Amino acid sequence: MKIPSLFKEYIWLIETIHQAGKISFSELNEKWRRREDSGGVNFSRTTFNRHRDAILDMFGIIIECDLHDGYRYFIYNKEALCNNSVANWLFSTLSVGNILDENIGLQKRILLESIPSGGICLKRIIKAMREGRKILIQYQKYSSATTKTYTAEPYCVKLFKRRWYVLIKTDHLAIFSLDRIIDIEITQEKFTIDADFDAEKYFAESFGIMVDRNTESTRIILRAYGMEKYYLRDLPLHPSQREITANEEYADFEIRLRPTSDFKAHILSRGEWLQVLEPQWLATDIQNWLQAAISKYKS
Repeated sequence: MKIPSLFKEYIWLIETIHQAGKISFSELNEKWRRREDSGGVNFSRTTFNRHRDAILDMFGIIIECDLHDGYRYFIYNKEALCNNSVANWLFSTLSVGNILDENIGLQKRILLESIPSGGICLKRIIKAMREGRKILIQYQKYSSATTKTYTAEPYCVKLFKRRWYVLIKTDHLAIFSLDRIIDIEITQEKFTIDADFDAEKYFAESFGIMVDRNTESTRIILRAYGMEKYYLRDLPLHPSQREITANEEYADFEIRLRPTSDFKAHILSRGEWLQVLEPQWLATDIQNWLQAAISKYKS
């Protein structure tokens, strides 16, 4: 992935200020001059101000100046670098791409995980969303040998566990996986998205892409043993997650979400390292799933 030089400068500026916490323009300029590709040329204020505007426009990241602390610059909205927004995802992708671009000689020693792009389907869905047009989808479920055709309103797209999904509205809201779409067309028929629809809020109580309104949002206590407690601290399962107690053996975490089958499957995938303490009915469900799995090895 070749990153244009201008984007490299944006990435460098964001990372330098973020790592410093606060930094003066003279300190920024000194760090700039030490860059190999700066040619020893000063980082002009005009360029700096242009970059600030572009960074705000592209990534939603606000670079402010603290007039009461030596006119030092800082990231005003640090949360923009810590959430699941498109801007943060784009910045992270460009940042990693920049690292790879600068170390192309190590390409055989840098192993990546394949993430499907969504291809033409994603491109057409986003175009339909932008233009407010309905889409015509031919879709085939894993459980079906035939395809069905839907005329739908594309509400949002979501990436989860290396797969792209689209939330559509026909007579109700439904989730479709892009890799199960056989064909897709953008129609001329216009639609208006519900005024009170908020994509982030819609999935706020979900673990992934499953939204089951018949499953109540539940307070769940998980006990993570051994190294698992460190993994959960670094990569929370859900935005609501918080640590409530810890010792050398384990740590307990509280989360609130709708415990749908994708969440249960994740708990099962962690084996002996993750245990449901509360609620009891969920712990019993996990036990039953484990016993069903064990029975297959006994037959």
